[in-house]
Amino acid sequence: MYFQIGHTNPCTHTRTDSQDRNSRALLSHSVCGLAWSRWSKMSSSGWILAVCLVVLEGGRYAVLAEEVSGSERNCSAIPPYLPPTAVNTTLRLRDLRASMIPLNISAYIIPATDAHLSEYIAPRDARLAWMSGFTGSAGTAVITQNKAVLWTDSRYWIQAERQMDCNWELQRDASIRSITNWLILEIPEGDQVGFDPFLFSVDIFDVYSTNLAPAGRILKSIPDNLVDKIWTGRPPLPPDNPIRLPDNVIERTWPMKVDQIRAQISDNPYKPTAVLLSALDETAWLFNLRGNDIPFNPFFYSYTLLSMDEIWLFVHIERITEELKVYLNSSCYHSYCVQLLEYSSVRTYLQSYLQRPNVRVWVGTEYTNQALYELITPEDKRLTSTYSPVLTTKAVKDATEQRILKEAHVRDAVAVMQLLMWLEKKVPEGTENELTAAHFVDQCRSEQKNSRGPSFETISASGPNAALAHYSPSNETARKLSVDEMYLVDSGGQYLDGTTDITRTVHWGKPTDFQKEAYTRVLMGNIEISRTIFPAGTRGVNMEMLGRRALWEVGLNYGHGTGHGVGNYFGVHEWPVGFQSNNIPFQEGMFTSIEPGYYKENDFGIRIEDIAVTVPAITKYGNNYLTFETVSLVPYDRKLINTSLLSPEQLHWLNKYYETIRSMVGPELERQALKEEYDWMMKHTAPFLTAGASAVISSVTLLVTVLPSVLLYNLL
Repeated sequence: MYFQIGHTNPCTHTRTDSQDRNSRALLSHSVCGLAWSRWSKMSSSGWILAVCLVVLEGGRYAVLAEEVSGSERNCSAIPPYLPPTAVNTTLRLRDLRASMIPLNISAYIIPATDAHLSEYIAPRDARLAWMSGFTGSAGTAVITQNKAVLWTDSRYWIQAERQMDCNWELQRDASIRSITNWLILEIPEGDQVGFDPFLFSVDIFDVYSTNLAPAGRILKSIPDNLVDKIWTGRPPLPPDNPIRLPDNVIERTWPMKVDQIRAQISDNPYKPTAVLLSALDETAWLFNLRGNDIPFNPFFYSYTLLSMDEIWLFVHIERITEELKVYLNSSCYHSYCVQLLEYSSVRTYLQSYLQRPNVRVWVGTEYTNQALYELITPEDKRLTSTYSPVLTTKAVKDATEQRILKEAHVRDAVAVMQLLMWLEKKVPEGTENELTAAHFVDQCRSEQKNSRGPSFETISASGPNAALAHYSPSNETARKLSVDEMYLVDSGGQYLDGTTDITRTVHWGKPTDFQKEAYTRVLMGNIEISRTIFPAGTRGVNMEMLGRRALWEVGLNYGHGTGHGVGNYFGVHEWPVGFQSNNIPFQEGMFTSIEPGYYKENDFGIRIEDIAVTVPAITKYGNNYLTFETVSLVPYDRKLINTSLLSPEQLHWLNKYYETIRSMVGPELERQALKEEYDWMMKHTAPFLTAGASAVISSVTLLVTVLPSVLLYNLL
């Protein structure tokens, strides 16, 4: 059902009902409990209980297992309990194991990526999900003739237990060392481990090889993916053609970008003659093109080989329109003409280029797959760096990119405020759930200028579901929103002029003292990173602990990264910017998320995420220092902030941030004639007192906020 409420709420709303199985479970449990209490001392008691379970549940699920397991599988129950979200993988595993036998491999590795080492992948590349049922964005499976095992990190442990059947074991570790140690224990020395080289980066292959080779386990490259061969109904290639960006959102034309990269090729002391671009965002950035092959990410399947006097673009040529061919100068052969070649011919053509004398190909090992890298022989024909010159150049936004990305965040703030205001009114009525809230914010964003859809699947999570850092609701799992629980919403939008990602955590009732303290300490971590001043060239990993320090002081922590880069109508996780050890040093003009959190298992989750840009900092003595300017512009939940924990500097930063929200978002709300949202924003950005035990408002500010709304709207 859809409805629209004038200017107060222009977002269309969708309702989805969740399923309830509690009555059947309780009835069955009570009957079986009676039988057990009467006959538990008899020798046949086990048989009687088994019959009871089979009769009452039709042989499908044991009620005792259901009572114990809830939404997660219970493989130790008799019979095993599987939630409705689990996938039956028996036949798939049987077929894959049969295909392994003629290849003489004892194990087969399945990563959760594609041939471009993408984090977000197209449905047709979701091999791990199809084989295991697990749909998380990070994980690796290993299948032998008698075992199937998934490795993933702490963000996805509960999700895996909900989605996998009992054919699978879960290893609560994401490290390659854990996988290789397991392989060494499970398969004999001299046996082969199969893998698809298109799904392994150069760096990842090296780690596997380094760990396995000394133990006598042999990696076998199998370019024809075994999952693809058994995957009936594999989704086809999306039909959409790539498009070019309009001139008003670009500062550098593609020939200008080609010149930038060629200058780096020429200046490199190791004298490469060409650079190979494998990551999907590399080619899209270079040519100012976007596509629709990957959900939530405007990319298209492609590779590029760029030399000093030639350009080869490997794509599905049938999808390149005549207009794009003209745009790319594809009908000529000078140094600014793009030669179009079939996507599938990249290996063949790379081999052909390598036959030329005195050539050397530059590759970024983080995003070049092993299938291409293993062709670049002998060794003196290749030059490696962690990231290609395109990725490091793209990480620094030019003046136009910075301006329009900030503008996109202003409009995005309007959509998020619409969601939060709507939830404040609707949740006490008890009519909404996680899924309806996710649909609502997506709809709000869709009505903003230049909207191109969500930038990822919205994480809308209440109560214990919010303790899963990357949970997304479904019809089966959507929890009703309640004033008695904390609610976390992590969402983002794709706009023609930018990509957004923001997380807010709120409570509509009375939070506990511990919830307020945990929230405030997460906020302190966000503020400490945001306000820090550091020398240009500082690595994010050297500042990351600032986001954790307030939590560490009381023995709390979180198990995910503290931030990632973000693009201009690109990926919401844009490498190589961020706070991890393999991110590049910060320079002026880089955009990153700042997102500390805290998660109490089976209770609640907190994350506060903003996007910020690195800008010059004014210091008393030194030059070439940077700080962060927050471009996400949505207020935090006042009810959850204990200002007595904040330092004067943190409180000053918070009040200045709220002034910025008013000055930046206020005019946009007025322009869109969103009066109620404007009043909501003014109320929630009232300045905090400099002391006190809660997020109180000064008496003058309180007087202003309770003025008749029409007077307030006209005055401000």
